[in-house]
Amino acid sequence: MAGNRNKRNARSKARAGNWTGWRRASERKGKPNMLSQAQRTAILELSAKGVTKREIARVLQLARPTVRKVLRSNSNQVPEIQRAEKAEPYRQQILDLLVCCKGNLVRVHEELTAEGAALSYPALTAFCRRQGIGQTPVVPAGQYHFDPGVEMQHDTSPHAVEVGGRKYQAQTASGVLCYSHMLFFQINPRFQRFDCKVFLTDALRYMSGAPQRVMIDNTHVVVLRGAGREMIPVPEMEAFAERFGFRFVAHQIGNANRSARVERPFWFIENNFLAGRTFASWEDLNQQARQWCDRVNATYKKYIRAVPRELFAVERLHLKPLPAWIPEVYRLHQRTVDVEGYVSVNSIRYSVPVSWIGRRVEVRETRDKVEIELDARHLVTHVRAVTPQSPRITLAEHRPPRGEGVPRRDPHPEEQALLQAAPEIAGYVAALKQKGRKVMALALRQLLRLLKEYPREPFLAAVREAAQYGLYDLDRLERMILRRVARDYFLLLDTDSDPHD
Repeated sequence: MAGNRNKRNARSKARAGNWTGWRRASERKGKPNMLSQAQRTAILELSAKGVTKREIARVLQLARPTVRKVLRSNSNQVPEIQRAEKAEPYRQQILDLLVCCKGNLVRVHEELTAEGAALSYPALTAFCRRQGIGQTPVVPAGQYHFDPGVEMQHDTSPHAVEVGGRKYQAQTASGVLCYSHMLFFQINPRFQRFDCKVFLTDALRYMSGAPQRVMIDNTHVVVLRGAGREMIPVPEMEAFAERFGFRFVAHQIGNANRSARVERPFWFIENNFLAGRTFASWEDLNQQARQWCDRVNATYKKYIRAVPRELFAVERLHLKPLPAWIPEVYRLHQRTVDVEGYVSVNSIRYSVPVSWIGRRVEVRETRDKVEIELDARHLVTHVRAVTPQSPRITLAEHRPPRGEGVPRRDPHPEEQALLQAAPEIAGYVAALKQKGRKVMALALRQLLRLLKEYPREPFLAAVREAAQYGLYDLDRLERMILRRVARDYFLLLDTDSDPHD
């Protein structure tokens, strides 16, 4: 019996020792200062109800000394830690070094330690953070509220797409109604003022109405001068907006949050619509984009807790009705038919009848076609090629019969001048027309310039040598002429010899 009693006493002393050790460790770690305001309030309320300190400590799982210190202070406020800042003596040095080191705290710490400061990098960053040194004030983004039919946001973003087996860095034009979050977008290889009007026309047709204003991102396609509230649109775009009854507005430069409605879908388009998709043509791409918009606009959106199509049913009533007749967007060009019977538009050559060679024509470019008009009775229509495989597009009726080329009425004026001034280079000129890589008119013009600017003998000798070796690079021919000119006309005297010899 005595042995059992001794064992129980030993266990009691061990528990008491453990409790005392834990209590002392708790006091050393400053546990009372770590209590939250809610815990301190609970201790005071339980004590006011007559609950003992031991019971409070057991219920709240706290040490009794901690409970006693809270009751002694009789306050639920968390005491502030009064501790000296290690970096405070170096405050002025930190401010000076921050300017010299261009705001890089790593370099500031290196310079401080090189000067003998006993300061760790975390202590430095914590001091700067608490004192607001080198810190940009955090400003809440806030929210923008839009009533139905008030605003549509429009912007563009570059995206990589694969069309017809080729990869392009294209431009994605997007428009979003701010109230209903209705989305519409198109992707084109370029985005100019003509493309902007085409896109906005399609977007307003898709929305079945026009808002009061269209927010843009200070793009040069719309902006003539100014930015933000001082923005003045290009007269052409202002007239386009008046046709549909809206006006262009621009947000301040750098204020991307103002256009967040349209900025957000670009990531979704890139990582959902374009992910793993290839397209046969640009028409196929934008057809699939429209179908994808129909599907996305009919899907529940967690961030607005609604379906855009359902919200659009309300917003549609507040949109301005579209004009009864919407003219097709077009771009006019004035061109002269070249000697081969083609008209160049955006670096693409479209064929016309041979009888039009040398005549002045008017080209009307729309989204889907290119109309070339000689007069009211003579009109040629081509399908507009955005990124063709060949720079020439020839209609079947404009092809000459097999075995017959396009007849030339007379040789180039430059060719006539060359043959009159130097008949001995006729063979080289004929070979240049067949094997030269430049446009023929430019090549003949350059060869005539070389004949006029350089002495005749070096020119003819260089042409004979070039014809011998089959060289038809005129830049290289010019270097050959210059070497002969330097050798024959700029001989230097030997200064070591007697000039009278």
